[in-house]
Amino acid sequence: MIKVFAFKHGFFAVAFAFAMLLITSCRDGSVDDAVTGHNDFRFLEVNIERIQQGYDNGEYTVTDVVTAFLDRIEKIDRNGPALNSIITINPEALAIAGELDTEMAAGNKRGPMHGVPVVLKDNIDTSDKMPTTAGSRALAGSFPLMDSFVAKKLREAGAVIIGKANLSEWANFRGELSTSGWSGFGGQTRNPYVTDRNPCGSSSGSAVAVSANLAVVAIGTETNGSIMCPSHATGIVGIKPTIGLVSRSGIIPISWSMDIAGPMARSVRDAAITLGVLAGPDPEDQATQVPDIPYYEDYTRFLNENGIEGKRIGFFRAPLGRNFKVDSLMLEAVEFFKSRGAEIIDIETITAPNTGSHAYRVMLFEYREGLNSYFESLGPDAPVKNLEELIEFNRNDSLTLRYFNQRYLELANETGGTGSPEYADALRAMRSGSRENGIDRVMDKHDLHAIIAPTGSPAWKTDLVNGDSFQLGSSSPAAQSGYPNITLPMGSVGGLPVGLSIFGRAYSEPLLLEIAYSYERGTMHRLVPRFLETD
Repeated sequence: MIKVFAFKHGFFAVAFAFAMLLITSCRDGSVDDAVTGHNDFRFLEVNIERIQQGYDNGEYTVTDVVTAFLDRIEKIDRNGPALNSIITINPEALAIAGELDTEMAAGNKRGPMHGVPVVLKDNIDTSDKMPTTAGSRALAGSFPLMDSFVAKKLREAGAVIIGKANLSEWANFRGELSTSGWSGFGGQTRNPYVTDRNPCGSSSGSAVAVSANLAVVAIGTETNGSIMCPSHATGIVGIKPTIGLVSRSGIIPISWSMDIAGPMARSVRDAAITLGVLAGPDPEDQATQVPDIPYYEDYTRFLNENGIEGKRIGFFRAPLGRNFKVDSLMLEAVEFFKSRGAEIIDIETITAPNTGSHAYRVMLFEYREGLNSYFESLGPDAPVKNLEELIEFNRNDSLTLRYFNQRYLELANETGGTGSPEYADALRAMRSGSRENGIDRVMDKHDLHAIIAPTGSPAWKTDLVNGDSFQLGSSSPAAQSGYPNITLPMGSVGGLPVGLSIFGRAYSEPLLLEIAYSYERGTMHRLVPRFLETD
């Protein structure tokens, strides 16, 4: 979780913003006062390609763009509707923008994200003047010794990391009855569509920052649903890559068998561009060293408006029956796939029985060792040295345990370590149940290209007493197997977005992007948030 300029071409800016406003508002026939007030922003819904065009033709500088986004954060994240999605502003953001302007004036761009404002979930290390906290008050003064591999790749591509995003504390694996988007260090992040609604998590601030046009792209992390659910709840595109495609070094861990970082953006194209920047081998992450991993620097080559045609698509029906409004949107999506030439095959189950319970045990075993290793990486000045110290800090802190407990931290600390037979059995059962007896089995049996399902239900009202109120979800098969998943908007219920998930085999990102792009271009369900106070 992670806290009006004068431009040379003002006419284009106003026209662009107004056009986007009309496009999104005409879906329900009205333009709300909240929209016209909070979305009077030159770079509303701007994408990476448009930013690069503006740099190339001299419409604006990187400093102009970064200043505009920082001002918008001040206006609507910390004031106005007070979304509270940004936990820390990068104090060096404008200096970095100036360096990029100098390079551009000399005819050089670092890469495809030159001058693009990005925020990182605050469990992703940056070695700069921003702490990396996981939303925990215990890490309020923690400054990592090195950039994460993800941050390094973004800087090399020219991105400007303008801040860190709030998150569900410890990526929502701290305790029972937790509230997504809340952290002791960052407070509660709010949904930009209806601000008393929850943004889901754990990559809550990353999703809200992108949806509310506080950044062009964000990086989230997922163990199970932490990119998928907040992307769905805030009407954006999220990609959970295959384990091994993107390095996890320098990211505060839960489970090395399931953790992964991925892009969160307002369009499939921007997410694909960002994935190309992030993907690649890292000597510090063994999962990226597996032979023959198909890395691509440019995933936009796979975007195809006719990408649905001729595909055999599995329709995972298990999430249906819990919310008839979501069911209706999902059935509309299925009909759209059919109209574009896909063959739909109903799928009732995917993973083997008890796969979820095995995954939970794997997470507990790996959590203890992963956290202790991370704390060690912080050096002798680490605020906490091990999991036991973290648990003790939380017990003595006045705020941390006010709303929910730390049961998962305590259980992780009681495990016997990953050298135990119990861990080996759980890992073997999870992988078998989700892979060869899960996604691979289903896709082989039906000769499928991909599987689709509703990502979740509309955002619930934030409730710090009772915690989250999930109705449905479909992230587990891809999360437990370590296989890729993409969510993108498929409509809305009462003005609240609902997402469609598209997942499949290991390293099938090119195919999933092709299908997702075709669906996006044919439906255009992205809605600009209205920042309503209540529904």
